[in-house]
Amino acid sequence: MKPFAFDPDEADIKRERHKARELRKSQWWKRRLAKGVCHYCGRPTPPKELTMDHIVPVARGGRSIKGNVVPACKECNTRKKQLLPMEWDEYLKDKIKV
Repeated sequence: MKPFAFDPDEADIKRERHKARELRKSQWWKRRLAKGVCHYCGRPTPPKELTMDHIVPVARGGRSIKGNVVPACKECNTRKKQLLPMEWDEYLKDKIKV
């Protein structure tokens, strides 16, 4: 038994990554990409250049469900890494101060 719900083991991570690959094939996801906008920076981005980002990362207990995945440009997805939403907001605040 896992000590915390947000402490996924390898099997959990593997299962969620498989679900994410399946979700990428869905019409729902294709419609999200077709809008061509990054969830984080709002910049127009060609759909083929958008990636799937988990708002709450799989490694931090997030799931591959519609409410937890968003299209993100590669730059934002790379910068966000495995940050939780409140950590990402803090990162952006610190970046703006610089």
